[in-house]
Amino acid sequence: MTTIRRFLVPAIGVTLGAVFLVMAATQPGSDLGTVDASNGLAHTLLRPTTPTKAPDEEGFIRRWLILEPISVNGLTQSIVQAIVKKEYFPEPFTVIPRDGDRVNVEGAELRWHAIDTRLYNVNLYHFAFALDKPTSNVLFWAVTVADCSKELNNVRLAIGSNAASVWWVNGKEVIGIYGDRQTVIDDGVSKRLTLEKGPNVVRCAVVNGGGATDFCARFLDGNDAPMKDFTVNLGDGAGSVLMQAYP
Repeated sequence: MTTIRRFLVPAIGVTLGAVFLVMAATQPGSDLGTVDASNGLAHTLLRPTTPTKAPDEEGFIRRWLILEPISVNGLTQSIVQAIVKKEYFPEPFTVIPRDGDRVNVEGAELRWHAIDTRLYNVNLYHFAFALDKPTSNVLFWAVTVADCSKELNNVRLAIGSNAASVWWVNGKEVIGIYGDRQTVIDDGVSKRLTLEKGPNVVRCAVVNGGGATDFCARFLDGNDAPMKDFTVNLGDGAGSVLMQAYP
């Protein structure tokens, strides 16, 4: 039986740089690391402070739940598809974790973190670096929930990633891009799909070879304009509603 659980609001924020990182306090809105202003470093990720968040002016989704990286190797389509199909932890395509949940992957305990990004993209390098986790030859899992007030037809998921990534909407694989690539807005676009009234689960797996790694995602409407008429809903009651997403 599929397990769907309500996940909580607290999240993390992080910074990048050759600076001394200090773990943040647990207060909402705090950042994971300190910023060295003299080096022009800026944090990009932080803790959510509200139960819901709308997409930004360009439609980009800025709230995600991300699992600490898993060690993998390879960026070709066949290798990435094999990587994302492997069950590193139970029910990877159905469970909605809570912030702080932990899973055991090949003897290592990894934690899920809810985050907001200050930018259009989610900087996974910042995320991993601040947690003292590897940034190269790794797999990141990310999940978000788009809550729609009505059914939305002829929608397309538009994404970019550094490097390869595979994407699912409500459990169905909708797009994949492969190889050693930079994040480009709308680099990959799905076929037309329908977002149901209520919660819609968006899930991605990003595989990085080396160096920087990040991703971005938004929905485009029937005219290929950015969609903004939904919210990312992590608030009270999400659990009972999410039960309807996966029977």
